Amino acid sequence: MSLLSYLAFLLLLGVIAQWSAWRLKLPSILLLLIFGFALSHFTGTRIDNYLANESSLLSLVGFFVAIILFEGGLTLKFSELKEAGTPVLKLCTTAVAIAFVLAAVAARYTLGYEWQICALLGAILVVTGPTVVAPLLRLIKPRRKVASIVKWEGIVVDPIGAVLAVLVFITIQEGGLGQGWDDIALALIKTTVVGVGMGYLLAKVTEYLMAEHLIPDFLETMYFLALVGVAFAGSNALQHESGLLTVTVLGVALANQKKVSVRHILEFKENLRVLIISLLFLMLSGRIGVEQLAAVWQKGLFFLAALILVVRPASVFLANLGSNRATFHEQLFLALLAPRGIVAAAVTSVFALEIAHAAHDNPENAHYVLLASQADEIVPLVFIVILGTVTFYGLLAAPLARRLGLSDANPSGVLFAGADPWIRKVAKGLVAEGHHCLLLDTRYEKIAAARLDGLTAVRANILSEYAEEEIDFAGLGHLIAATPNNEVNSLAAREFQHRFGKANIWQITPPDVEVHHQKAVANHMRGRFCFLGGPRFTELSTFVRNGAEMKTTLLTDVFTLEDYKNTYGENAIILFKETEDKVLSPVLSDTQKIEGPITIHALVIEEDDIETKALKKKEAASNRSES
Repeated sequence: MSLLSYLAFLLLLGVIAQWSAWRLKLPSILLLLIFGFALSHFTGTRIDNYLANESSLLSLVGFFVAIILFEGGLTLKFSELKEAGTPVLKLCTTAVAIAFVLAAVAARYTLGYEWQICALLGAILVVTGPTVVAPLLRLIKPRRKVASIVKWEGIVVDPIGAVLAVLVFITIQEGGLGQGWDDIALALIKTTVVGVGMGYLLAKVTEYLMAEHLIPDFLETMYFLALVGVAFAGSNALQHESGLLTVTVLGVALANQKKVSVRHILEFKENLRVLIISLLFLMLSGRIGVEQLAAVWQKGLFFLAALILVVRPASVFLANLGSNRATFHEQLFLALLAPRGIVAAAVTSVFALEIAHAAHDNPENAHYVLLASQADEIVPLVFIVILGTVTFYGLLAAPLARRLGLSDANPSGVLFAGADPWIRKVAKGLVAEGHHCLLLDTRYEKIAAARLDGLTAVRANILSEYAEEEIDFAGLGHLIAATPNNEVNSLAAREFQHRFGKANIWQITPPDVEVHHQKAVANHMRGRFCFLGGPRFTELSTFVRNGAEMKTTLLTDVFTLEDYKNTYGENAIILFKETEDKVLSPVLSDTQKIEGPITIHALVIEEDDIETKALKKKEAASNRSES
């Protein structure tokens, strides 16, 4: 197989794995690992066949990981730390120290390795990482606070784990703790200075260049890719393994400055992340042979069990001992969510190679030779840990979060942009049926009226940073842009596509939908038009002023949509449909058929209780035909 064919096949497998995971609601990493291993096992094709040496692969993997951590840093807002700051700090300091010690002890007594290798393995496995955390969060959809804690820990702890592994490796090189304290302290200081200093400096330079418009729009994405590459490679040249810290600091600094917007860069990086994660896991899992796994799988499972059942729970609960900033349910969820990702695999491969080189350069040193043989085993061992933790946490985390009340199984609540009287009427009807609704509006009197109706309402502009960064969207699955301003609705639909997905972005049918394209908003700037028949804002307002009320009706084979239309005619506007498992969604404006059994929610002006009569008449006619 040629290199071109191999890369094309990797892309195809990546798409298939990601799509299958989305359809089956499984962690995408799990399928990527299985597909990559199967590709290598059944075809004998590995990425190593196309590279000069292992160092080339590790350099490529390092650059990819740097891009992922930079993109992760761009999502970290200091505003999230108002409620999640203390748990994040404890997880990234105290919990890391506890996990390092416990994982090293677990490795010693389940794997039987030398203490140096156990300490190195413990340092590497304190990381989680955005490559596995981000897909799981997308699957779980937890509450805002929990999502912030998991996201911050996953991104910040990666460079911490890499630095910790470097310090352990220096200790190994120096021959023990008693010999290398000076070198360890110097390496820690240099890593911190280089990582934080270079990351912050590059962020300020970039901020200035963008604020002065010295980078043309068409070059921005290329500039940021080059920036990440320079930051990563330059930091590593100055101080070994400081590059991950540099790119993380760079991303966080850019995300929290106020002069320029980096939102468009983040959106590009999010798309790039999916591609990179797919390629990385397919390539690296394909490098592990069956014979390598067979040599370590038994003791690897014992070590995996110790990590999941002892190390992670103990580190989380002990780190939060005496703190009330995280509830017991939140701590329990965090204790059962620590998947390992590509950073663990990459760092393991780097240090296994370093130890092998040291043994090769010192063949007379029996201790180095022993360490090299054990280090060679930790590469497949870490993949067992990655596969095991992703499988375990991926299958457990979502139902656990729902059981603990930290997420919803199928978030189908509605975020309304606007709080006009007709919206309040609709939202009140949905809430009465057990659905979650949130109303945003800039007018105080509208928000006050909504709260008097018992609705959850926030005075905020749907296009503001506050709406994007401060509001908890847990339980919400749809946005309905329903302000009187068509342009605001279109902008809101465009801005929230990344959060809810295009299929769940809706807006009221605008008045310019049938006018000439010179005057109408472009179609790609709009959401899907909602509510049967495409009623305009003024029509809905008038309908409610004329006395319309929210009414729920079950459509069946006996009482169909056509029967409903014949019964109510112009006196009803069908707004939402609800499945038997309580999943709510707006009705598309040009929907032709709604098949039962399904519940519909509509604004109805009742002239008489004619629905019951019509239903009974229909049932009677049906019974006569059957008899």
